[in-house]
Amino acid sequence: MGVVLAGGASTRFGAPKGLATVRGVRIVDRVAAALRDATPHLRLAANAPEAAEWLPGVPVIRDAMPGGGGLRGVHAALARERRPVLVVAWDMPFVSGALLRDLVARLARTNALAAVPVSASPVGLEPFCACYAPACLAPLEAALAGGHAGAARFVRSLPAVAWMTESDVAAFGDPARLFFSVNTPADLARAEAMAAPLV
Repeated sequence: MGVVLAGGASTRFGAPKGLATVRGVRIVDRVAAALRDATPHLRLAANAPEAAEWLPGVPVIRDAMPGGGGLRGVHAALARERRPVLVVAWDMPFVSGALLRDLVARLARTNALAAVPVSASPVGLEPFCACYAPACLAPLEAALAGGHAGAARFVRSLPAVAWMTESDVAAFGDPARLFFSVNTPADLARAEAMAAPLV
């Protein structure tokens, strides 16, 4: 099950980030296309009243527990689907279907609770470009209920994680590009420049 995580207040961006366009294509559509390349089923995790209009025909999953930022969307998806969920934040315009397929495969061939890429991000990993097993639901509920809902902290607390190393990621392209997130208008301008050679 593929899940577009469309949470957050977008305070730094000033508008819903995923609805911004990069080279004429909305970021949310780019993310949805990558997810569809890895799984036939798609959901949108969002709380905005207008979320049903963002990806017509895609069911919307709303948070079931308070707190936790993006982890609430992961929790809502696991609680509703009760099967592995492949999640991608809706502000990542360059994530690839090939990388996502690899995450799904890594989780399927292990007993891990999650398959997560290592990255050069400030937290050292990409918890919102990852695949989570149904067995994550109970520890995730405990983390949210206890107020310990930092995504990186939660992933590192899991007893078994199938890590996608930086060299693993590099097999699918430049990690800095694959995991690039649009959080500000300046980031959007950078994304436009990064996309230009590929058009």
